[in-house]
Amino acid sequence: MCLFRYEDDPEPEERVPAGLLYVPVRPGRGAEAVIRLFRTPLGVRTAVGFTSTDRLAATLGEGQRSIRLSETVLRELCEPLGAGLVTVDPTLSAAPATAPVTAAPAPAAADAPLQPGRLPVRAV
Repeated sequence: MCLFRYEDDPEPEERVPAGLLYVPVRPGRGAEAVIRLFRTPLGVRTAVGFTSTDRLAATLGEGQRSIRLSETVLRELCEPLGAGLVTVDPTLSAAPATAPVTAAPAPAAADAPLQPGRLPVRAV
């Protein structure tokens, strides 16, 4: 345990900026770009930022457009829209939509094994 407190050390509950993030956008009217918002597994709206273009492409695909924003600016833009949460470098757990999905009967709740995995983030 450190006996000295330095002024530049944040408290654990303080939000520490993540730096510049690659924020996914979709086309708007004209030349505008609109920030894409997502939902957490519990349904809470969240803004999403990635620390590299490789991570953005791995999660949302090669063709995903993005802009560079600081975490603070991203938060300020999205809070009025009900997305006060910022998720950095999320991973999607859904399978890529390359083949048509066929409906299969759902297993009974008692028969379904628990599946460990990543937490999904859904696009809004």
